[in-house]
Amino acid sequence: MCKTACSMSEPTLPSPASGVFIGPVHHFPVRVYYEDTDVSGIVYHANYLRFMERGRSDMLRVIGIDQRAAIETGQGVYTVADIALRYLRPARLDDDLIVKSSVTQLKNASCKIHQAIWRGDEQLTRAEVTAAFITLDGRPQRQPPAWMAAFQRVLAE
Repeated sequence: MCKTACSMSEPTLPSPASGVFIGPVHHFPVRVYYEDTDVSGIVYHANYLRFMERGRSDMLRVIGIDQRAAIETGQGVYTVADIALRYLRPARLDDDLIVKSSVTQLKNASCKIHQAIWRGDEQLTRAEVTAAFITLDGRPQRQPPAWMAAFQRVLAE
């Protein structure tokens, strides 16, 4: 039986992390957990890509792009066509990080996104990502007009 923290009513649980735009830059919070690190307590190199994927996916959700509906209706899907990544400093167990993402170029079937992972005022890594919109069988196709308009609203100058 609980003596201090329990109550008779159902508690309100927090929602999963969600990002926010500050100007044209989407900010997404990430905490480094044990599973993200190698034996030295430093974030394993491939996990920076996972953090960036979460940031991009959340950015799309925040601007109104419903990737799940697009997949379920056969409309298409985004895929990473190209990525250039630079590691600058290591992240460590229990660090609070921010993934910053900004759309830097928009084309009919793709967009370029600049991403960086920060710990406070220290940049840890940066990447230039080209995301292509493709059919479910892998052919490039035009992005939906509403999605192009959503990207235009957050396109970095």
